[in-house]
Amino acid sequence: MLYLDDPGLDAATARGLRSYQKKVDSAGKYAMQVEAGKRLFSRYNQQRNSVFRVVRERLADMCAGARRCGYCEDSVGDEVEHIRPKDLYPETVFVWENYLLACGPCNGGKNNRFSVMRNGQLVDVTRRRDAPVRRPRSGAPAPINPRDEDPLGFLYLEIVDAFMFLPREGLPEVDELRAEYTIDVLKLNRDVLLAARREAYGTYRARLYEYRDRRDDGANEAALGHLRDAIRTSAHPTVWREMQRQREFIGELRTLFEEVPEALTW
Repeated sequence: MLYLDDPGLDAATARGLRSYQKKVDSAGKYAMQVEAGKRLFSRYNQQRNSVFRVVRERLADMCAGARRCGYCEDSVGDEVEHIRPKDLYPETVFVWENYLLACGPCNGGKNNRFSVMRNGQLVDVTRRRDAPVRRPRSGAPAPINPRDEDPLGFLYLEIVDAFMFLPREGLPEVDELRAEYTIDVLKLNRDVLLAARREAYGTYRARLYEYRDRRDDGANEAALGHLRDAIRTSAHPTVWREMQRQREFIGELRTLFEEVPEALTW
């Protein structure tokens, strides 16, 4: 999971989202806003709606490769995900910064699970089925938000053996709790993802070797650019970022990046 650069919205689309959000905000008390948010999002989040057609296009621009999920980077990101669940935070149902494209397994698994940080502790504010619709307790969001935080400041992807996400060593306790919670709530270490990351590592390594060999054989810039783009647009870009970051500790990668130092900027 990586930080997602914001491509921004045109004025008309941003204005459209604000008009939808205004309808939610003016729906009445909190429970009525929750109901309005769910109903209106279902109505407007359609391909025929010009505002959400652009929203989806801009969110796709933020994805890795062929529109990969913003969380797991493996499956197709085909659902507009609310980072803050709309069932809990109706004030962010139509807020651009609260969106990313996610796959069904990540979005469905996360669903409305959400926790906040209060006094250095995780507080679960998930609303259980049939529970009263009340505003959740206040606090800083616990999940790492790739729209405004660099996940690799909190997470470490082990790329030698297990290919599991772990909290980075030396984090403050609060940040370690947030990292652990994010890994758990998104199920970032499910078996299929471990296998996919391992495969991605081999693919990135093979492409880097190919680039080195083609470059040294005198390939033209167009051919080399094609190979660079293949690396830049592949799935599981966090694997590539960690190959760059951890190269000094992995002999083969250290040698390979020494031979292809330009790859450190890709």
